[in-house]
Amino acid sequence: MPTAIITGANAGIGKATAVAFAARGYDVGLTWHSDQQGLDDTIEECRGHGVTAQAVHMDLDTEDPHELPERVAVLDELIDRLGGVDVFVNNAGAGHDDPVLELDLPRFLRVLNLDLVGAFLCMQKAARRMADQGRGGRVIAVTSVHEHVPLEGSTAYVTAKHGLGGVVKSMALELAGRGITVNAVAPGEIATKMTGQEDEDPAGTERAGVPAGRPGRASEIASAITWLAEPEARYANGQSFVIDGGMLLMSAMANQLAS
Repeated sequence: MPTAIITGANAGIGKATAVAFAARGYDVGLTWHSDQQGLDDTIEECRGHGVTAQAVHMDLDTEDPHELPERVAVLDELIDRLGGVDVFVNNAGAGHDDPVLELDLPRFLRVLNLDLVGAFLCMQKAARRMADQGRGGRVIAVTSVHEHVPLEGSTAYVTAKHGLGGVVKSMALELAGRGITVNAVAPGEIATKMTGQEDEDPAGTERAGVPAGRPGRASEIASAITWLAEPEARYANGQSFVIDGGMLLMSAMANQLAS
């Protein structure tokens, strides 16, 4: 049975992705940080599809990047328990709301270590295990539309997501010869805990700044992620797939209104 590991799988996009892989017959490995109940719910839903679901606690929230390799090492345990890894989805991350003139170094480093340095180490570890297995694999990073455009009050987050986009491209270039593809999925505004909309139906939330007129659903991002693991997607490599309801297109409207 194929295996997929998803970080930050206790809620939101991570949970939706884990369940989507389970529904497709993958044994799933999950990491979580602070929401035990959310993790338990994800495991129960995944196992309801008749697959194995294993989990480990992983905490990448630190100002010191030298602590990260030891914290990421729990992935080896998870991969061993699953008997290997075919798909790795780096979803764990966090944002912040700090004006650039008030953003202090500790805050900047914590976000950077979680969203970029920790993400790189996780993706590198998964890719190493895939290379050792010798059967290829898929590495997928959940970035953000802010991998491509800035967001006011989120300098550290934007810096990390821009950097993660570079990691994806570099890894894709180096690992293609081993049968490992590396891509990013870049969500726009998604109704999750991170955006304070975890229990809302996006269909009832108006967004004038999005052509689709609403935030996205976590399941819509999960669908893009699982597609990248399909055989039909094996030629996709080093790309960032923006799933944002057309939000980035609004810059064209802004230019038109300003002229």
